Amino acid sequence: MKYYSRHFVKPGDLNPAQRLFGGQALAWIDEEAAIFAGCQMGTANIVTKMMSEIDFVSSAVCGDIVEFGFEVVDIGRTSLTVHCEMRNKQTRDLIVRVDRIVFVALDAEGKPTPHKKAGMTVEQAANSAIAENKLAS
Repeated sequence: MKYYSRHFVKPGDLNPAQRLFGGQALAWIDEEAAIFAGCQMGTANIVTKMMSEIDFVSSAVCGDIVEFGFEVVDIGRTSLTVHCEMRNKQTRDLIVRVDRIVFVALDAEGKPTPHKKAGMTVEQAANSAIAENKLAS
């Protein structure tokens, strides 16, 4: 799994037990996963359709740096499904795992629409992303 972005855990992100508030972790995951999915789908006009079971494995405290890893696990005509892990950057301890987050591409009227990786296999999409990254560098 490749890790794409990081957040610094600040005092305002904590619950009364002085641990990262689960709702804050989920907000970060939804935002970061949407950015990843939108880049993969070739559009920012997407919505989160579904998150599978969320597994809070461990906690984070003020001062920790958490990072987000994503991988594409399924590609539909109008949707893209990603697996997400949030871990502690320093210790690499897993904090949260979401097996499936489904995003749907929308047209100008808000209706589901095909995206640029529709019809590709997960392997083809991964190879496409590698090629795109090489062109960008």
